[in-house]
Amino acid sequence: MLNLSLLKQSAKYFLSLDMINEDEKQTYFKGRGAQVNTGNRFSKNKYAEDGEMLDEYLLSDDRTQILFEHPKKIVNLVKSPDVPGMYSMNPYQGCEHGCIYCYARNTHEYWGYSAGLDFERKIIAKPNAPQLLEKQLMNKKWVVSPILLSGNTDCYQPLERKLKITRQLLEVLLKFRHPVGIITKNNVILRDIDILEEMASLKLVHVMVSITSIREELRQKMEPRTVTAKNRLNVIKELNKAGIPTGIMTAPIIPGLNSDEIPQLIEAGADHLATNAGYEIVRLNGAIAEIFKDWIEKNYPDRAEKVLNQIAELHGGKLNDSRFGTRMSGEGNIAASINQLYKMAVKKHLAGRDKFEYDLTAFRRPGEVNQMELF
Repeated sequence: MLNLSLLKQSAKYFLSLDMINEDEKQTYFKGRGAQVNTGNRFSKNKYAEDGEMLDEYLLSDDRTQILFEHPKKIVNLVKSPDVPGMYSMNPYQGCEHGCIYCYARNTHEYWGYSAGLDFERKIIAKPNAPQLLEKQLMNKKWVVSPILLSGNTDCYQPLERKLKITRQLLEVLLKFRHPVGIITKNNVILRDIDILEEMASLKLVHVMVSITSIREELRQKMEPRTVTAKNRLNVIKELNKAGIPTGIMTAPIIPGLNSDEIPQLIEAGADHLATNAGYEIVRLNGAIAEIFKDWIEKNYPDRAEKVLNQIAELHGGKLNDSRFGTRMSGEGNIAASINQLYKMAVKKHLAGRDKFEYDLTAFRRPGEVNQMELF
């Protein structure tokens, strides 16, 4: 018999779909993307169902919990041939936006949590990130290279309004005149337009705003705690009006859900001054396949099987695809059609827009003289 009071004191709990009875499978958590807590692949132990335990705590407790972590480093080299030489920086782990397809869900398992509901309800913040970044940039061995904010979860998710860790990171980057790339789907970024304007004047920042659908009904189900597409398009417009180069990221493309919207998304981005566009194909690695399958069967039962089959067709017959070179672009006829549709839309709506390049020579450490500025 598992003691429920002891379980509530523990920050780590795990739940697999095969542990949920049929009544619990019908439960739908409004405002959340994932509807289940999948098991953690790194855990040796799993909690078994015990009476009302699942209903009372594991499933129905829908509060967001903020956890604080003090890592030893914040800048990480992304070891992937798909994005060679890229550095990323993540002030938060987990994301309250709740995007059902998010590849970052799997990383929550490294912290001892589930990629499902835990990912949206247990947000890990790193308050010492600005100090770690400054230490990194002061290191004489550091070679200037653009850092991506964030390569994992959204650096402007709701919690940023209160904690302002991302803003502090930008202040450090500006202090050192260090280049940064930002990807977000939240209008909180407009709060920091003062810093971004100054960085843009030095060619130190480029922003991509992620928009996956113009259809509000789909957005609410697929990305339940994000701002609307209309508001995100406004972010693109306002940033570009302020001289901050900003493009539109239409990712991920999911066949049968939003793949038909590619031309509309690119056109809308162009109408709102987007400088460029990008896309990736959906891939459901690790626990995400189980989470996504449960979600689509509950939200779109009439086309769930077709969508899942098309996703598998993009990845050699599997929902999971970790192969470098194809995992982000897909393969086969569907992938080729998506790529062609995307290229045609970009050529039609974004041709001739300025291509952005970072100024890597502007970097300087406090107290040092930038040799380039002497000329």
